[in-house]
Amino acid sequence: MRHLIIYAHPNESSLNHQLLNTVVETLESQNQEIVVRDLYKTGFDPVFSLADMQGQRMGKVADDIQLEQEYISWAEQITFIYPIWWTGLPAMMKGYIDRVFSYGFAYRYDHGIQKGLLTGKKTVIINTHGKSHEEYEQTGMDKALTLTSDNGIFIYSGLEIIKHLFFDKADKAASENLEIWKDQIKNLYSEHAFIIK
Repeated sequence: MRHLIIYAHPNESSLNHQLLNTVVETLESQNQEIVVRDLYKTGFDPVFSLADMQGQRMGKVADDIQLEQEYISWAEQITFIYPIWWTGLPAMMKGYIDRVFSYGFAYRYDHGIQKGLLTGKKTVIINTHGKSHEEYEQTGMDKALTLTSDNGIFIYSGLEIIKHLFFDKADKAASENLEIWKDQIKNLYSEHAFIIK
């Protein structure tokens, strides 16, 4: 199975990086094919420019975008790992979506009807956030995230979501919680190792 991991966090000592390592180690133990795109490490430019906009209208994308799209085309499963900042995607990940999930690649309109073009690919989303699950539920932020990211981006583009993991109170994560989260990730990828084919 060809696994693409799209990762966005600037700190290699972060909780997100530990979760990334857990995903990679689990997939490696299954002898899966893995490509990691660490957006900060690669120096990805998240700014959706006028040139990008004009290029998309003509069916052309910049070289750096074409490279990312080739990785997505190659992948059978895509894992997104990023923190929730200000109740949404970090600018780096949002810019990745803006630029890479372009019209004609990730979606299009047929006679005014939207069609996702990344069908046949499965995805896992792994997020951390500082607030508790209870606070997110009380404010409706849990539903808002589902609408704006799951439905508004991933499903919209034709991806099939296997699981969206939210790890809460991540800024004060105890070591025992971290181990539980790592086990959840290991179990998730182990359970789906053969189903995903």
